[in-house]
Amino acid sequence: MTLRYPWGERMKNHELYRRKTVSVEEALNHIKSGQEICCSLIACEPVAMLSQLHTIKDRVEDVSVVAALLTYEYDFFMDPGMRGHFTFNNWFYTGGARKAHANGTVSYIPLELHRAVSSRSALRKPDVFLGCASPMDQHGYLSLSIDSVYEKEIIERADTVILEVNPNFPRAFGDTHIHISAIDCIIETDRPLPVMPEVKISAKEKLIGEYVADLIEDESTLQIGYGSIPMAVTASLTDKKDLGVHTELFSEGLLDLYEAGAITNRKKTIWKDKFIADCAIGTRRLYDFLDNNMAVEFHRGSVVNDPLIIGQNHKMVAVNSALEMDLTGQCCAESIGSRHYSGTGGHKEFAQGVQYSPGGKSIIAFLSTARNDTVSHIVPFLSPGATVTTSRIDVDYVVTEYGVASLRGRSVRERVKELINIAHPDFKDYLHSEAQRNQIW
Repeated sequence: MTLRYPWGERMKNHELYRRKTVSVEEALNHIKSGQEICCSLIACEPVAMLSQLHTIKDRVEDVSVVAALLTYEYDFFMDPGMRGHFTFNNWFYTGGARKAHANGTVSYIPLELHRAVSSRSALRKPDVFLGCASPMDQHGYLSLSIDSVYEKEIIERADTVILEVNPNFPRAFGDTHIHISAIDCIIETDRPLPVMPEVKISAKEKLIGEYVADLIEDESTLQIGYGSIPMAVTASLTDKKDLGVHTELFSEGLLDLYEAGAITNRKKTIWKDKFIADCAIGTRRLYDFLDNNMAVEFHRGSVVNDPLIIGQNHKMVAVNSALEMDLTGQCCAESIGSRHYSGTGGHKEFAQGVQYSPGGKSIIAFLSTARNDTVSHIVPFLSPGATVTTSRIDVDYVVTEYGVASLRGRSVRERVKELINIAHPDFKDYLHSEAQRNQIW
């Protein structure tokens, strides 16, 4: 027996869609002074709306725009003249936010991602949500595509929901669907998704990747991000067997591992046989892989990034990086001294979560130096104003191009020795003398 979707209901949904389709200018009329606007992020940032937001400057004041990891620079926060009209309250800085911070148009919201929406909503309720979606299906549902970090939670709280619908966006599974009846305005666009540039891996980064790979066992479940060191790690894991994925960001390196046969997701203890993530960014190749792929599910960050859920994966391995680490293992991944640089993201949550996992490992991997070997990333003390992103309690292994430091269960004296061993040779004597002078033992 063939079941057909009722023709009348389908027509009703299409009529709703037609009535709700507006221009960018009409959609902007929903934004008023004093409101809080929340936006989807990375590949799914609402470019059509954000690129025109500054045009309503003369009629609005004190508008809060909450978002994270925006890939483009927009006038509403890049232009110093927007101060007082818009404040970009940012959950994770990228290049534009770093440049604009001095304008006074950008501020950072400290967070644990799995509690970000509940924490912010306790302060003030979101008024407007701006996001993106793939086209509506015959049942009246649109997919929020490859970004479910906090979108559904904001939509459930916001008074007005505006979506840019774009046929280039993958239709993703998981907690991504929204019915046309829950949307106030539709803006139709056809822009291409942002494509990340090819990542080049240096000889030192390749060595780090190999050291990290030696720590990862067959049947482990991985959290790993985007960048040259994560790509060096995934490139070194191709001979592993039955790896799984439970990660914040789905990136190109994980697809490479899947195609190499190293990732099967068969041995996972939760969401067996599934890739689990809350967002993705990469190339068209990755987006095509994610489109209508039942083996991949995107869930909200309050689930994916919850340490108690992360820890239910056996042999859960979190691979993160750092901007600076002190001799006891305190990890700064979001600021350069007092200058805010990025964000907490899932760094702390995954490092904590693996502590609950049987066989779990928290790995921090970074180059030992910066600025042509003139600055050490391993330091006696974090720089004044630096943020402690991840506690030394939750750091198990630290990896540089000079080897692996094992910190779990070790005393401060033992940690100092381990970390000096993997520091750049030019800084070892300095680190040793500072440890002695300051009685770091």
